[in-house]
Amino acid sequence: MEVPKKLVTTVSGCADDALAGLVACNPGLRLLQGHRVVLRDDLPAIRGRVALLSGGGSGHEPAHAGYVGKGMLTGVVAGAVFASPSVGSVLAAIRAVAQAGAAGILLIVKNYTGDRLNFGMALERARAEGADVRMVVVGDDCAFATPGKAGRRGICGTVLIHKVAGALAEAGASLDEIEKKVIAAAKVMGTLGLSLSPCSIPGSKPSFQLAEDEMELGLGIHGEAGVRRMKVLPADKAVETMLKHMTDPSNASHLSLTPGSSVVLVVNNLGGLSCLELGIVAGAAVRCLENRGIRIARALVGSFMTALEMAGVSLTLMLVDEELVRLIDAKTTAMAWPNIVTGPATTRREEVPAPTEAPRKLQDETGIGPGTARVQRVLQRVCSTLLDMQDKLNELDRGAGDGDCGHTHARAAQAIQAWMRSRPPPAAPAQLLSALADVLLEQMGGSSGVLYGLFLTAAAQSLRGRSGSPAWADAMDAGIEAMQRYGGAAPGDRTMLDSLFAATQALHALRSPGADPLQVLAAAVQSAEVAAESTRHMEAGAGRASYIRSSRLEQPDPGAVAVAAVLGAVLQGLRDPLGQ
Repeated sequence: MEVPKKLVTTVSGCADDALAGLVACNPGLRLLQGHRVVLRDDLPAIRGRVALLSGGGSGHEPAHAGYVGKGMLTGVVAGAVFASPSVGSVLAAIRAVAQAGAAGILLIVKNYTGDRLNFGMALERARAEGADVRMVVVGDDCAFATPGKAGRRGICGTVLIHKVAGALAEAGASLDEIEKKVIAAAKVMGTLGLSLSPCSIPGSKPSFQLAEDEMELGLGIHGEAGVRRMKVLPADKAVETMLKHMTDPSNASHLSLTPGSSVVLVVNNLGGLSCLELGIVAGAAVRCLENRGIRIARALVGSFMTALEMAGVSLTLMLVDEELVRLIDAKTTAMAWPNIVTGPATTRREEVPAPTEAPRKLQDETGIGPGTARVQRVLQRVCSTLLDMQDKLNELDRGAGDGDCGHTHARAAQAIQAWMRSRPPPAAPAQLLSALADVLLEQMGGSSGVLYGLFLTAAAQSLRGRSGSPAWADAMDAGIEAMQRYGGAAPGDRTMLDSLFAATQALHALRSPGADPLQVLAAAVQSAEVAAESTRHMEAGAGRASYIRSSRLEQPDPGAVAVAAVLGAVLQGLRDPLGQ
């Protein structure tokens, strides 16, 4: 087992550096000289009010310093990574707020032996100095069916206690009232964690190992063992498993949850879970609770109390009444508390109705355009060409992209074929290109779909109300200009634009009186094929290939090859006699 890569390679000093960075970026915070303590910048404002102090080991960021601010904590005391803070620093924090005129001090401590001992010792010394100090120990872990003598661990639910206590203190509540109400709130709260990976202290190996197909239920925020290892489950099943364990009456540390209950839900990233997965877990949790008849008065989703880089999630539920909801909603300046619109969470929220499309204007063009049968023949030729080239385009794309160029163009071909089976394609050029743009934008996918859609949309606009060969030359110019404006590529950047630009230049001959359209198109196809082949020797200036070293780009650009093939298929389709 190797030491994981981190930007911080040693545990020494990293807790101090992290706090220094937090304070440097937040003008409402100050460090206490000589101690690993963060305090509110406006300490004189707490005169006559209860001060709230919390803390614990580092490595759980944004806990605890992220919750210092008006309406939450007055200060926090940090230990080294996963280590309890020293008695001396806790005592220094108590003295700082006492000397600022606090009308009592409440210590909010997670239930870990080291935290209880160090905060407790500092409390006793502060009381000996005459300070009015109390301590509330939070144990919200629902993991163990029969908790041992140490009791339930204090984990993410502690953040909700910070918020409830902070709102009460800001409102001017007494120390007795705050202590009573937070103890009551802590009794109707439960948390359970689930992890896909271990965590590691900087410079050290991971604290435990999980097999590739394993996840662990009920582990602690320092990597302490959980209650069960199991095969990895999808998000919805994992959430169901967590909530079932948390509320199982046979579990002595369970949270009693009955239909009609109202809760605050916290979906907490343990540090290394992607935000995408976190959102999926949050949605699954809301659905699961709603199916049980539970009302989610508020839902908080984010990183609240982490375990370094652990890829995992914890769910916290607090049973609430109207007063607790008001306290959760109360304003705070703490930087880690989410600034969200207040209201219940539900998966049954009414969607905004989709906008109605304006009716398309009927085309009244009378110019000569390709007949419907000829359009069908040309498009079938294009589609069969792209389907036949699928593997070739994928192979070309593997060197510079993700190997799906052939799949993308095949998807476009299949979409056009399905569209032609559903209705005859319009014969008028502007209508035809506009309709094809809609099909590709809807079905093709990838940046290619958007680029083709841009080209065809702009070309269709140029053709409206016009006919004749010069109009097609102008339409090609309009399409090229739109692709360059939004795509950012230019000729020579090794993209599909290289072939298209070369063909467009050749098609300018359509503006010459008496020009033969098929001869001009044949010259354009030849120019496109030469341009596609020349991309083999170009340095990529745009698109995904621009991130690849030129020495690795040994094949022509697949998009440019596809464009040349499409133009060649159009030529063949126009040359084929009708009826074949």
